[in-house]
Amino acid sequence: MRPPRERSIAAVLPLSILYQDDALVAIDKPAGMIVHPGRDVEGPEWVAMKRVRDLLGCQVHTVHRLDRPTSGVLLFALDLVTCARVQQFFEKRQVEKTYLAVVEGITPERWTCETPLQRIPGEPTQSARTTFERLAVVPAGSFARLPELSLSLLRVLPHTGRYHQIRRHLLEAGHPIVGDFRYAGADRSMEIGESLGTGTRMLLQAKSLRLPHHRSGEPMEISAPADADFLRCFPAL
Repeated sequence: MRPPRERSIAAVLPLSILYQDDALVAIDKPAGMIVHPGRDVEGPEWVAMKRVRDLLGCQVHTVHRLDRPTSGVLLFALDLVTCARVQQFFEKRQVEKTYLAVVEGITPERWTCETPLQRIPGEPTQSARTTFERLAVVPAGSFARLPELSLSLLRVLPHTGRYHQIRRHLLEAGHPIVGDFRYAGADRSMEIGESLGTGTRMLLQAKSLRLPHHRSGEPMEISAPADADFLRCFPAL
């Protein structure tokens, strides 16, 4: 289920550019914005590719994708040669992707999930591996409107790139992502979002990408800034 768009007002605000050279640009994608045009009719303010194209005044090419409700680092190439080269980095698993997630409950300090996943029922399963590390907790009793609610902030390293991999592995662990309407349920997501003041957005951020530079091959890292809604959940940070 797709949540209401009231918390995705960031989609109509100026985009934040995290990195730019003559062949590559990285933005901080707001939650609720899609990467490129899809089957549904969307205004250009909701499509990251169109926003970056209009901002730079030139054609851009999608290097990789983020789910619509996920925020954070998103790459575009300014030419097809660079696009193909950087996509090869992803395909050869030369890109280290780090996410942050706010989930329900107190998780283990560290664990790895290797449950195979299938995109849709009936398709063959594919190997999937995700490592989770707990960074902070908020215990039950911290939220007046939901006294039973406890939260964990996780650093997440997906070693493969399967469909909704992080979201599904966390659901299997019994710790769904806050605001994940599809896997945590609409009613629960609305209830927690209203209590935390995070509204209808999902609290999953593509925090950083570490990859070879497209020309020199030297390691480079692109990171998104702290997310205000994450800080709202963990004020001690």
